[in-house]
Amino acid sequence: MRVAVDCMGGDLGPAPLVLGAAEAASALRCSVILVGDEDQIRDELEGADYPRDRVAIQHASEVVAMDDSPTAAVRRKRDSSMLKAVEAVREGRADGCISAGNTGAFMATAKLLLGSIKGIERPAIATLLPSSGQDVVLLDAGANVDCKPRHLCQFAIMGDAFARRVLGIAEPRVGLLGIGAEDSKGNELTRRVHQTLSAAELNYVGNVEGRDIFNGSVDVVVCDGFIGNIVLKSAEGLAVAVADFLRESLMASLPRRLGARLARGAFTEYKRKLDYAERGGAPLLGTTGVCVVCHGSSSAKAVRNAVGEAAQMLDKGVNARIADRVAAIAGAGGGLLRHHGAQETDSQG
Repeated sequence: MRVAVDCMGGDLGPAPLVLGAAEAASALRCSVILVGDEDQIRDELEGADYPRDRVAIQHASEVVAMDDSPTAAVRRKRDSSMLKAVEAVREGRADGCISAGNTGAFMATAKLLLGSIKGIERPAIATLLPSSGQDVVLLDAGANVDCKPRHLCQFAIMGDAFARRVLGIAEPRVGLLGIGAEDSKGNELTRRVHQTLSAAELNYVGNVEGRDIFNGSVDVVVCDGFIGNIVLKSAEGLAVAVADFLRESLMASLPRRLGARLARGAFTEYKRKLDYAERGGAPLLGTTGVCVVCHGSSSAKAVRNAVGEAAQMLDKGVNARIADRVAAIAGAGGGLLRHHGAQETDSQG
């Protein structure tokens, strides 16, 4: 299994991407292709302990900046580390790729070079959030700001397939994120999606609220990328804030500090469950290749785990499972894949 790593797009420079990928090559016994400025990559590898027969370097002279528009990044920076990493998948030199760079540009590049799974119009980022039971799949977490009803319905299929294949859930409970559980709640977009999903060959449990993401009542939560990214960043920020509040409270007196020592194992488990670095990255579902989106400020640990996420996607055949579910639901007449005509176009801009 070979994973191409865009080493130049992250907020922290190439160091964590290069070293994390090298750690993955050793710990996961996989091969990695480090894509970016060759001199910088070699400088970061100097003195590192890694299996040299499983680490290759591909030079790329350009970098996609965080403020580059997706279309400009694809059209004008033809020798960027991001494009070359995705290109390695298209050409069969890599089985998957990861990037901590500009998410919109990564999605646009992946869609252009790899194409979409038949029946899926837009790729979506699927992220795992902790719940009182098993992890919850949230999508889209930021790839698509403006969506039409059919796009959210297609996200539901992809989330269902991912939960089945990766989380091992036989009949994932799929919910549509909104402002209330009642059928009448929400805007025009969510009401129309709710109507379609209610008649689909999915285990659709209806509208869910933000609190339901974390209480174990749903396995897949569907929303557009605007809302999904807000949910994700809010959850990340809240987790850090709660940890800080708890630390401050526990350090306030000697008895509390002693109690904290006794409960150190529980706090370690709490931190591990909420640490995004433990999950590594979020798969970009819907393209024909395996692509994993990393946090811009990913540590070496997060990058190593992102390579593991790509390996898991490949081992479990997630893309094939998505294609199968799309075909099955389309064949059952669920109506999730059809363009709904001028009414949909007009209502959603």
